Amino acid sequence: MSKNRVGLYPGTFDPITVGHYDIIRRASKLVDTLVIGVAMNPGKNPLFTVEERVEMVSKMTGEFPGTNFEVRPFNNLLMHFAEEVGAAIIIRGLRAISDFEYEFQMVGMNRRLNSEIETVFLMASDQHQFIASSLVKEIALLNGDITKFVSASTATKIVDRVAEIHKNAEKT
Repeated sequence: MSKNRVGLYPGTFDPITVGHYDIIRRASKLVDTLVIGVAMNPGKNPLFTVEERVEMVSKMTGEFPGTNFEVRPFNNLLMHFAEEVGAAIIIRGLRAISDFEYEFQMVGMNRRLNSEIETVFLMASDQHQFIASSLVKEIALLNGDITKFVSASTATKIVDRVAEIHKNAEKT
């Protein structure tokens, strides 16, 4: 009987972008089960609640028939969450050299916490290297077109949330 190889792709996913989608699609080929860990991370001032982000990621992963996905929120140490879900590898996407510097430090710390869990880096596809959730939010908040960077359903959610924010700002 073969062992179920579990991978963990963690992130805030606020919002989930086509770049995340690309990494998820590619990572799903490397493991039997891909757990997408949606970090609560209130320090990043998320646009969406963790429940909303889990819902958006779940909707997107539903587009991959035949792949075993789990979308789960977490608010603990990444390595503790990886152990909890039985992950053998952590999958991280890299867009630029600045991503590498941060991720390099994280890998060193994570290896000290649990040397049995490997980290695998997937380079962002060239058409997605510039896409960052923070930039998508900024464009949306300034009423720019985000439809090239997120799915149609996610774009609708972002536009609706931005309209709420603008409406509330006008009241104060």
